[in-house]
Parts: sequence; C-alpha cells; structure tokens
Amino acid sequence: MADETGQTPEPTTPELDPVVDQGLQRIAALEKEAGDLKDQLLRTLADMENLRRRTEREIADARTYAVTNFARDIVGAADNLTRAVAAVDAEARATGGESLISLVEGVELTERELMKALEKHGISRVDPVGEKFDPNFHQAMFEVPDPSVPSGTVVQVMQVGFKIGERVLRPALVGVGRGGPKATPAEEAAQPDAPAESGHRVDKTV
Repeated sequence: MADETGQTPEPTTPELDPVVDQGLQRIAALEKEAGDLKDQLLRTLADMENLRRRTEREIADARTYAVTNFARDIVGAADNLTRAVAAVDAEARATGGESLISLVEGVELTERELMKALEKHGISRVDPVGEKFDPNFHQAMFEVPDPSVPSGTVVQVMQVGFKIGERVLRPALVGVGRGGPKATPAEEAAQPDAPAESGHRVDKTV
C-alpha cells in the first residue's frame, strides 16, 4: 500500500527470534556434521572393502606359491627321472630282458606320479617347442638359422622349464629360430618380441 507520498514502501524482512535463529544455525551445523560423517563412513567402508580384497589375494597367493622353494628343488628330481628313461633306447629295451623293462617301467611310473603331484599343487612343465619365444618363461641359449619357421620360434629345448601358477619357477632353456618369415601382427600382439641376443635371461621369477 502506498504511503502519504504516494510511494510503496519496500518490504522488510521480519527479524527472527534469537532462539529460532540459534536453532536454525544449530540444525545447519548438525546437517553439515552428518554429511561429513557420512562421507567418512563411505570412505572407511571403501577402504575396508579394498583391504578385504587385497587380503584375499594375498592369502590365495600364499597358498599357491607356498611350495615354491620346495618345488624348485623337486623339479631337479623330475629331470633325473626323465633322463633315466631317455637313456634306455628302444633297442636296449628290446634286448635288455624283463628286468630292464620292469626297471624302466617303474621309473616311468614314478615320473608320472611325481608330475601328477606337482600338477596337483599348480606346478606344470614348460616345453615350448614350436611356440614363439616368451622371455617371461624361456631363456634363449642360442639362435638357429631356420627359414622354415617364423623368426623367434623356439626350435629346440635343452631343458624344459616349470611354472607355478602363472609365475615362472624355472625358465626353459631353448634355441630360437632365426631367418624365417616374420610373425603375423596377431602373433606379435599375443606374444612378446623375440630376444635381441641369444643370452637373454628371465628375470620374472618367484
């Protein structure tokens, strides 16, 4: 409504009761505190979930790789059994009599049982003949000129390797082909490059 001068007075903001004003401020402070506590709780829950997952991974790794040192010693025994069987050729088996045949069969059985026991604990052989050289699991000892296979292909294995889970336990000692056609782009993407020199060694061990 206009006053005597004909002007409309500006609306005034009613003053809040001091008690009400103090209450509103307290509510705002409590709401901010509740929001901060909620954020802190969410961060704590996220940290706890990350810790739980990390602990589960560490426990799984501990179970998988607990026998690493023991397995590294045992694979030497597996090598000796393989050498013992390989030392008796077909001619020796044919002329050696029943005693030799029984001995060889016993060694072969022992080798198979040992490999089953190793595989039960996640340990498997790495025998990569015909595969592309992988520096994570192979150790190149020399290169072999061989145009019949793609360069970087393993053409000879002097000593089989072993892996435990997805980690190398002992690298396979291999000879790598050189001079053949290059690997296809798909093969290059799927595998690491061939070694630059024949003495390339594996560093990824457990």
